[in-house]
Amino acid sequence: MSSLSRFASFTGLLFIPILALGAEPVKPADPAKPDESPYELRKEHDPNGIGKFYMGREIAQVMGHEAAGWLERPEREKEEQPTKLLEALKVRPGDVVADVGAGSGYLSFRLAEVVGDKGKVLAEDIQPEMLDIIRKRMKDKKVANVEPVLGTITDPKLPKAGVDLILMVDVYHEFDHPLEMTEAMVKALKPGGRLVFVEYRLEDKDVPIKLVHKMSQEQVAKEMGPHPLRYVKTLDGLPWQHIIIFEKKADKEEAGK
Repeated sequence: MSSLSRFASFTGLLFIPILALGAEPVKPADPAKPDESPYELRKEHDPNGIGKFYMGREIAQVMGHEAAGWLERPEREKEEQPTKLLEALKVRPGDVVADVGAGSGYLSFRLAEVVGDKGKVLAEDIQPEMLDIIRKRMKDKKVANVEPVLGTITDPKLPKAGVDLILMVDVYHEFDHPLEMTEAMVKALKPGGRLVFVEYRLEDKDVPIKLVHKMSQEQVAKEMGPHPLRYVKTLDGLPWQHIIIFEKKADKEEAGK
């Protein structure tokens, strides 16, 4: 997750809200032209958020690369069951998978084992320091099917119509520009490709995570509404997180709307 890796906000580790620094200010409305910005800035907001809202949801702060070690903590398997997550995704050998907000590559290297030599994992992050960690791990592990990708706050820089699965684990809720990022990710998906959100369940008050770092299934569906995506299903078999799956509509299907 994200970087875009995210656990430090829940544990008091150092956070650097780098995405907030890239936020575009909301311009005053032109009387002759209504303000069309999808974002709203508010002075009063959750201290763990950046004061920028999208479709009623405040965007959360982002974890800096200094806390990358937290992503590799031994307790993570018990707390989140990433092995179970990967089984649920049904990734196939030969697939091209984008791990958006890859952080230290915790999931990227596990995905690389599944896709095999004929597949590829695009480990995307906006922090060069995170990608440096991934490159070192690639060298140490002698892994050749992981490709580090430096994205921006509006574009993950993925190949057009070249990705079978885009995975975001505790990442999307921290995107500074969720509309633009989703538009870019949809363009990167092959027709029928899957866009998968793994987010802490807002509906479950027992999930021990701060509110701005949770998302409800309803909110995710609302924010995907403007995009050429079809909701597939939600899996709730993980201890704390939803697995919310969408797929890209075929061009002819979109044209027939």
